[in-house]
Amino acid sequence: MNTFIFAIGFLLIGLGLPAEAKQFKTDCEVVRALRQNGFPENQLRDWVCLIRSESSLKTHATNHNKNGSTDYGLFQINSRYWCGQGRVGGDCKVKCESLIDDNIADDSRCAKLIFKRHGFNAWYGWQSKCRGKALPNISKC
Repeated sequence: MNTFIFAIGFLLIGLGLPAEAKQFKTDCEVVRALRQNGFPENQLRDWVCLIRSESSLKTHATNHNKNGSTDYGLFQINSRYWCGQGRVGGDCKVKCESLIDDNIADDSRCAKLIFKRHGFNAWYGWQSKCRGKALPNISKC
């Protein structure tokens, strides 16, 4: 019985710990994660290129902008419009800080909303490094 109580206590303590950030090591890891989160197959090469150019495959990436806003996570989602700093907010109705852990489900939902409204042009990294350029070869993924 004591072992069971100890195990439950350990589990509850573990649930209170912050999630770890992740850096994807390969494009194929990113492709797998994007597929798991329902991204269309015909857009995967663009999304991988975007993620490479925006966050260097890091879920914990942050970038402070001149206008005082911050870009968060794998997709570099901006705090000015899309997420709330320290609170649920923005058009994606998500805390910005939740975009820098290794769970990319909320990041993915928000990125899809941004894409639905603005397409890939919403991301300057995609505009400068992906649009009209050779996209990553993910055929072996």
